[in-house]
Amino acid sequence: MKVSRGTGLLVLGVLLVVVDQVIKYLVKTNMGLGEQIPVIGNWFRLCFVENEGMAFGMKFGGSVGKFLLSLFRIVLFGALCWWIASLDRSKKAPTGVLVGLTLITAGALGNIIDCLFYGLFWDYAPFMFGKVVDMFYFPLIHNSAGEVLFFSPVFNFADSCVTVGAFYLLIFHWKFFVKEESK
Repeated sequence: MKVSRGTGLLVLGVLLVVVDQVIKYLVKTNMGLGEQIPVIGNWFRLCFVENEGMAFGMKFGGSVGKFLLSLFRIVLFGALCWWIASLDRSKKAPTGVLVGLTLITAGALGNIIDCLFYGLFWDYAPFMFGKVVDMFYFPLIHNSAGEVLFFSPVFNFADSCVTVGAFYLLIFHWKFFVKEESK
């Protein structure tokens, strides 16, 4: 039985979102907020934090900003799904482009789920006002006083999907987007 490219992309996206949500659930239910677990010395730790805003903990205009950010994420997710489906139907996009876009879309959905439902599920915020669970911490370079000099953000699997998908597209499929733009 041959699986269509669209079905394969959907399965990939669902699998990535499930992995993201399982990791977040395990961290949320087995670690205390701010708790750190060394994985590889001081180079890689699990560090449970909750991100109230955008990437790297940036905030955007209080409650109104949080609502608008959640709404923007939903609209962007819908646009990405539509674009992937359109590219798949047209058969003009290489599979690699669709895989990269699926990584980005799945990562976006993983964080949208946190924002929309985690506040309700964990009983701390209304719909659309939840916090994103982050846990991966790679403080790679320290000074002599032990302060982190390089890479202090704490991120999650969904963030990794977005980043890997974006870099994959930039490195291996940029020509597709240049051709599309020139048309």
